[in-house]
Amino acid sequence: MITVLSHNITSPLGTTTAANYETVLSGRTSIRQWHEEKGVPGDFYASLFSSSDYKELSDNGFSRLEQMALSSIRKAIAEANIDVKDSRTLLILTTTKGNVEWLGNEEHPIERTLPSSSAQTIAKELGITATPIVVDNACISGLSAIITACRLLEMGLYDNAIVCGAESQSKFIISGFQSLKAMSPQPCRPFDIERNGLNLGEAAATLILSRKTKPGKEWRIINGCTRNDAFHLSAPSKNGEGARQALTRCTLNANKDDIAFISTHGTATLFNDQMESVAIERAGLNSIPVVGYKGYYGHTMGACGVLETALSMYCIDNNTIPATKGFSEIGVSGKIHVTTENEPTIKKSFIKMLSGFGGCNATILASKGPYDTSNEQYKPVKTKATHHIHITNNLIEVDGSTIQVQTTGKPMLTELYKSHVGNYPKFYKMDLLSRLGFIATELLLSAEDKERFTEANDRAVILVGHHGSLLADINYLQSIKNPNDYFPSPERFVYTLPNIVTGEIAIRNKYHGETGFYLLDERNDEVINNIISTAFIDSKTKSVIGGWIDCTDNDNFEADLNIIERI
Repeated sequence: MITVLSHNITSPLGTTTAANYETVLSGRTSIRQWHEEKGVPGDFYASLFSSSDYKELSDNGFSRLEQMALSSIRKAIAEANIDVKDSRTLLILTTTKGNVEWLGNEEHPIERTLPSSSAQTIAKELGITATPIVVDNACISGLSAIITACRLLEMGLYDNAIVCGAESQSKFIISGFQSLKAMSPQPCRPFDIERNGLNLGEAAATLILSRKTKPGKEWRIINGCTRNDAFHLSAPSKNGEGARQALTRCTLNANKDDIAFISTHGTATLFNDQMESVAIERAGLNSIPVVGYKGYYGHTMGACGVLETALSMYCIDNNTIPATKGFSEIGVSGKIHVTTENEPTIKKSFIKMLSGFGGCNATILASKGPYDTSNEQYKPVKTKATHHIHITNNLIEVDGSTIQVQTTGKPMLTELYKSHVGNYPKFYKMDLLSRLGFIATELLLSAEDKERFTEANDRAVILVGHHGSLLADINYLQSIKNPNDYFPSPERFVYTLPNIVTGEIAIRNKYHGETGFYLLDERNDEVINNIISTAFIDSKTKSVIGGWIDCTDNDNFEADLNIIERI
């Protein structure tokens, strides 16, 4: 178990966790109506920083996201009192779209729009010397980052980890959710019978995790788990299977009587809230109070997992179960108890759960108190790579044998599809990153030559890249660039999330195990192998499809993947 040394929330409701707690306790929301804001036509409701808020944050040429993140991290570091320049201190940034608002802006190089660029910029400014990692796993990114950080610490690779979730809203993101018809025309109402969509929000939040302990009572991350629905790219499983599995695994040996509440994703969309209620009931946790924070902050995307974890800790520190803002009457079929007012508690644990596009689900269990850790010791997992594939724009090698092709670049992937797959027409809807990952996996699994397309929860898909979904971002930007021809495409928008490639692989192969997408500023095989190794800390994981995957443009890409088996 890993200790939480400190945390910070920087949001439109306040710049400390304490200030955010007091505002939430008072029932105030930061969601309001905005008109023609950020170049978005018409009105929308969201939780955004005002221009005066940004003036209080240092600029110095940083993006808005980087300003927020640096402000939050510095406050958390000051409380934790750690040496950030020590090579055993890691920075993990969790965000879904980074500086995408700069895309198409000639003032900024295209590289500066990438989340990995923000992570590197933040690390350099703070003096962090270890290679920073970005978790870009859709809406579960924050919890994925916490779980990854805990595992890397447990493995003894680092002593401290700074996990910062940050999201800056823009026309790019807002228009995308509008295209999906997921935006509410009023403040959102999680789990309510009248709910009709989400509000977006921006914030930064930081947790500093450590292998070290503090005297007396302290917060620890007890367990963490991620699972995939393998159902649909943008809609959750109707029976909440992925979320149920994550909840069940996370609380397997927990004292459920000491769990004060479940902090849900609670986006106030019809399908997400319904799915969560079913998953909670199926996991046998429906007697535990349910809390939703989106009515205060909106959906802060890559930040929400870290923000809502920090706030939940502070609530329990103050013996409080918070009210769910916007909720009045139950509107889901799962038998759950959603809080309507602040309630007292003496319990010292909570569950945080999230779900996201690409079918991903994540859950952590956190608890406060003294622990006997004498029996806790990480046992290295022995693994071996059993099959390997390397694809570039003009070369395909599987287990050392070359596959001959007539074409190069993007057409080569289509040629490979026609000659080696041919029965999955959804391929033609995919962006280039997903096509590359799909084809690489198909050829890899053919080499493995085992039974396929049966439900499996023991195989993970862990991919690492640099450019992520940049090509899909550029493609989607064309649909919103011209104000006189403003037509956001929902299909294009979904593929602007790089973890969608892991969702495509999971759906095709019915993989319900862990899925994750990570970004680095440059390829680093040691870091990639460490990230992949974290998946085996989940004892259910018997194998991983993992490695490097990156698309620079339609004529330059690479997939260097292995099947790695637990020995």
